[in-house]
Amino acid sequence: MIIISIRVGKVRKHAIPVHIQVTSNHRLLCSVPKLKRSVLGFLPVLSWLPRYSLRDNALGDLTSGISVGIMHLPLGLAYALLAGTPPVYGLYTSFYPTLVYFFFGTSKHISIGPFAVTSLMVGIVTETLAPNSNYMTLNGTNGTAVLDSTALYNDRVRIASSLTVLCGIFQFAMGLLQVGFIATYLSDPLVRGYTTGASIQVVLSQLSNTFGISTLLYTGPLSQIYVNICRKLPLTNIGAVVITLVALVVLITVKELNTCFAKKLPAPIPIELIVIIFATIISYYSNLNGLYKVAVVGQIPKGLLAPRNPDISLWGSVAGSAFSLAIVGYAISISLGKTFGLKYGYKVDSNQELIALGLCNTAGGFFQCHFITPSLARSLLQETTGGKTQVTGIVSAVVLLIIILEIGPLFQQLPKAVLACIIYVNMKGMFMQFSDIPALWKSNKVDLMVWLVTLVSVVLLNLDIGLAVSVGFSILTVIFRTQLPRYSILGQVPGTELYLEMDAYEEVKEIPGIIIFRSSTTIYYTNAELYLDALQEKTGIDVGKLLNQKKKREDKQMRLAKKEEKKAKKEARKLVLHMYYTHISLANIHIHTYCTYMNTVFLRNLLSPSPFIPISGSETGINVNDNKKSTGEGEREMGESSSQNTHTIILDLSRASFIDTVTVKTLRNVCVCVWGVCVVEQLSIAGFFCESIPKSCLFATVHDAVLHNRQTDKEIKEGK
Repeated sequence: MIIISIRVGKVRKHAIPVHIQVTSNHRLLCSVPKLKRSVLGFLPVLSWLPRYSLRDNALGDLTSGISVGIMHLPLGLAYALLAGTPPVYGLYTSFYPTLVYFFFGTSKHISIGPFAVTSLMVGIVTETLAPNSNYMTLNGTNGTAVLDSTALYNDRVRIASSLTVLCGIFQFAMGLLQVGFIATYLSDPLVRGYTTGASIQVVLSQLSNTFGISTLLYTGPLSQIYVNICRKLPLTNIGAVVITLVALVVLITVKELNTCFAKKLPAPIPIELIVIIFATIISYYSNLNGLYKVAVVGQIPKGLLAPRNPDISLWGSVAGSAFSLAIVGYAISISLGKTFGLKYGYKVDSNQELIALGLCNTAGGFFQCHFITPSLARSLLQETTGGKTQVTGIVSAVVLLIIILEIGPLFQQLPKAVLACIIYVNMKGMFMQFSDIPALWKSNKVDLMVWLVTLVSVVLLNLDIGLAVSVGFSILTVIFRTQLPRYSILGQVPGTELYLEMDAYEEVKEIPGIIIFRSSTTIYYTNAELYLDALQEKTGIDVGKLLNQKKKREDKQMRLAKKEEKKAKKEARKLVLHMYYTHISLANIHIHTYCTYMNTVFLRNLLSPSPFIPISGSETGINVNDNKKSTGEGEREMGESSSQNTHTIILDLSRASFIDTVTVKTLRNVCVCVWGVCVVEQLSIAGFFCESIPKSCLFATVHDAVLHNRQTDKEIKEGK
């Protein structure tokens, strides 16, 4: 930190100058080591795979990969329903992106695939652009409306895959442009509030499968509750409700047992897989779909699909949603990745994660997948079952490939109500985030407001609009906090070089004759005037009045200078007339004398610039003998109401990270500062330093400024 300290009164010439030199050493060189680092950075697999230890990692990765692959089956089928696509596309979404992340990802523990929140965001887009009402046809037999599900799902898959490709392009471009920092604008309270609100939306979106009712798309506040419960409740399918209750009891019970006996079990019981197997068997042999009209998954084709180009014509209508998805997906990914990286001591590259996610979504979109991001439930399973590297993803992809090629069609009679229950149970971690409310109430009420506003905006509005509202509100809180910082007077801890707030610490002592004023945040155009007001209130200095007095003194000096100049010109004219009537040699001597005299006057004016805000003793109540004779009656009146011993004011601006032109103008009016080197550089560019405000007032610490001013005050008293 750099300190600028200016004496109250006239400029002192004994300040120790601090020379600041900013160097630049930017070289654009292409070498083999740089090329190697670039390739390894873009393809991290080339860095860690050659050092892969089979003895240390193989067994854990194999066990974890099988467990995660099995879990992908129920979650992939369930989250495909959220995205508005057929369930089998959830398996494709779990397969292709996992292969891509193996080559480009930097996190060893996150599990890539569909996630409830982002799947719901995709589902909102697909339902908006392809609502059920557009695909109803009349039955020629009885004249009833029949849904053309084939055309509906074909269009929704096309919309979801095109949206995913655009999301991937956004993420890949942001990664190449090194803008991974953008996720920092999504604070932890905002992300947790957003995912909690989105979880509520997820639950509401699955009420139709829980109660066995069909709904049309409806927009408006609390639309999900209005449509699914209030209007359609009389049409509830009793069979679906019974299946839901039984599945919930079994899932919750076994999940709690997994939690209680986590240390004793070699691996968590795959209850989701067990439930869908038994539910499928019961549904098939009981003919739940035919007898009780219980909705089932339906046709699941064998094999993989050929790649298909995205529908670029849709990008204009889904660009906003795609950008929101890209940001939310990256925020979830990097928060999970850095959590595991911190726990196990490895680095997760933010920009490379953007590139990896972008390639996963771009490649997945071509294979008709919907948007992917890491899932908390799968990632925790991958960690707890012994997964140690990205090889876990390859193993889970092989398990998924076997399911897609051979086992998938066996689950055609699986009731959708079971998938809804799986979604509910896996939302438990998100709903546990409601415990943030009492914790934030105790620690930081501003963060609590961000959390609550985010939750309410996501629940009442759409997910993308809710995100925009919450980010806007979060930025406003930052602006308000910088506009209303804490201002304090610092004192010294006796016997140390520490300077702390006097109102907060009883042992801190005031330094005789010196006031140290500090702001808790940087100064810029929104709070510069408030800073000046707080300074005047705490120090008793009326800067505006001092500026007027300075202007009056400068005007007076200007008038005196002009008067001297006129007098010199008058004397010169007399000399010229005298030389005209005398010998020519004498004329030359007098001309030389005249020129020398005029230059002396000019140089004297240059070497006596008007001082910068010379705060004399009577202007601020400061008893400085050198300035008593130059003060007026108005200045004496001001001094009578101020302290009588202050000779220096130091403004501690060490927390300032940047400045603007308004700040430069404010500081030029105050001229006593503490700031960082980057701020000093900005001030130099802005022309802040000049002959009347030199860099010789810069100091390395507040303590250096205090010592210098004490020495200067001592010299003044000794008459040096």
